[in-house]
Amino acid sequence: MEEKFIEIDGNKIRYFESGSSKKTLVLVHGLGASFERWQYVLPLFATHFHVVAPDLVGFGYSDKPLVDYTPDFFSNFLETFLTSLGIKHASIIGSSLGGQIAAEYTSSHSESVEKLILISPSGMMKQSTPALDAYIMAALYPNEKSAKNAFETMDGSGKQIPMETINEFVIRMKLPNAKFAFMSTLLGLKNSDLITKKLEKISSPTLIIWGSDDPVIPITFADDFVSSIDNCKLYEMSKCGHTPYVQEPELFASRVLEFLNNQ
Repeated sequence: MEEKFIEIDGNKIRYFESGSSKKTLVLVHGLGASFERWQYVLPLFATHFHVVAPDLVGFGYSDKPLVDYTPDFFSNFLETFLTSLGIKHASIIGSSLGGQIAAEYTSSHSESVEKLILISPSGMMKQSTPALDAYIMAALYPNEKSAKNAFETMDGSGKQIPMETINEFVIRMKLPNAKFAFMSTLLGLKNSDLITKKLEKISSPTLIIWGSDDPVIPITFADDFVSSIDNCKLYEMSKCGHTPYVQEPELFASRVLEFLNNQ
């Protein structure tokens, strides 16, 4: 995996690239996250695809401008990012906020998105949940205790969260403008319309993956996505929380690769 940087609309954007295939797979992380959330599955994908995974503008170690972080802003960012890298056709995986971004981008670029995978996507849930509240508190007051509580709550398995994950989150949320970008994104999501009409415009084959025990965005919202997107399948990962690609990376990767390689 190679760490790279590119300038997008005057902002320095960090991304990782791996794999030599002619087929491209783009990974889009969720709220408050970074490329590192994909570290367990990226090597599994890179043997089959040219994989590109950015730190979204406002998150990770990418620049965090003082702008309104709306879904449209992120969708436009993804379009500019892919264009800047010369990526004309790709499959896209998006998790949580990244799922909504990927879906909104695909709704107006289905011709360039070969296949779409959405993991517990936002865009339908307007109320908060205790797990999301814990995550917001950890972002606003980043310390080991608050972050540990948030990640354990979102995981839901009772397993110990690696200290590396906790410490990296705390470090990132203490970076300049990190809290602003986080809260601006939350407000942008809250004030945006449900994405139902945009989902109806998606023509790319789509796979929805949802942890059966997701406490952040409950799996009950999966039906809204499946019923709105043509040619869409749902795969429920049992005993998984909000990030099944972290909890069960090999199973997750096998299901994704099966979907991507199935003609």
